[in-house]
Amino acid sequence: MEYSIHMKYTDEHVVTSFLPKKKNLEAKNMMMEESAVYAQTPIVERLRKGFPMKEFRLLQGLLEISEEELGRYLGISPATLHRRKKSGKLETPESERVVRFARLFGIIMGVLETEEASREWIKTANPGTAGETPLSYADTEFGAREVENLIGRIDHGVFC
Repeated sequence: MEYSIHMKYTDEHVVTSFLPKKKNLEAKNMMMEESAVYAQTPIVERLRKGFPMKEFRLLQGLLEISEEELGRYLGISPATLHRRKKSGKLETPESERVVRFARLFGIIMGVLETEEASREWIKTANPGTAGETPLSYADTEFGAREVENLIGRIDHGVFC
């Protein structure tokens, strides 16, 4: 797909793009108007370039955890995290992990409805995640899928 050189990109933050959209008709109308004028850079392209550290900070704020803790979940050592902060950019694999957690949080929020309830649930040990917190269990792609399955069962009234 080719893009016009006159196209203006106004990229929504990836982390917040996975949260359920507000059911505000006025906001929906504004988004429709904006989307007619502006385009989003495809997420794959953004992943390949690596996300700006702003996405790390947004996820950190959403989860309300320390940067060191988030770094552990994303597989980023303290020394590497320091380098990423200096460069202002995450590498592709780190960016993909940011998407994993943002997407997962959005799914959980779609079921539990509020950021606060979602945050509490993801940070509380659960028998469905072998006694670990869902946040900790989701540090691998397979673990994240298991957490998705668990929240899906909860959404459908099937408890562990």
